[in-house]
Amino acid sequence: MIVVIAPETDIEDEINTLHRLFEAGLACYHLRKPEKDYKEHIAYLKKIDTTYHKRIVVHLFHELVNEFNLKGIHFQEQKRRETIENEQLEYFKSLNMADKTISSSFHEPEDITNCEFEFDYHLLSPVFSSISKKGYEGRGFDVNHIDKTIVGLGGITSKNIEACKAMGYNDVGVLGGIWNNENPVKAFNNLKTAF
Repeated sequence: MIVVIAPETDIEDEINTLHRLFEAGLACYHLRKPEKDYKEHIAYLKKIDTTYHKRIVVHLFHELVNEFNLKGIHFQEQKRRETIENEQLEYFKSLNMADKTISSSFHEPEDITNCEFEFDYHLLSPVFSSISKKGYEGRGFDVNHIDKTIVGLGGITSKNIEACKAMGYNDVGVLGGIWNNENPVKAFNNLKTAF
């Protein structure tokens, strides 16, 4: 699986590009827009063809799964610590989670190993030096010893997919490798071919 993460701030022609990525086979889009409020998230989702909603995972405002037919919800590291690791599992009671995925971000492999909650998949970063976050140096995490689904994130391009697989990643996540590219759809297709 290739996970594409939304650019933090809106970019020109973003929704049209996103539709083209879905048409090219994108199966998992992480909607992460930290500057947008709840109403802006709704407005963003309403711009996307409903056919593709079931491929979208939200990072913020998890209650959006009650209003839209989304793929699932994602816990950023701090939110995971506050809710799941503090056993605040009543958090899920108000959410319609039938057939939805639950994932989370991690920055240390041992945190994934020690995590008792069964996430559908785990985003681990930075594997390689980030394309979108300057100075975010790759740490080359090897996860072959962890028997969980781990999505390698950070500096992922079609050129380092084989190295990623060798380090034990089942799947890859990409942000800058798509959105910082002159042709995001071509970059996605190259990534898909390499994958």
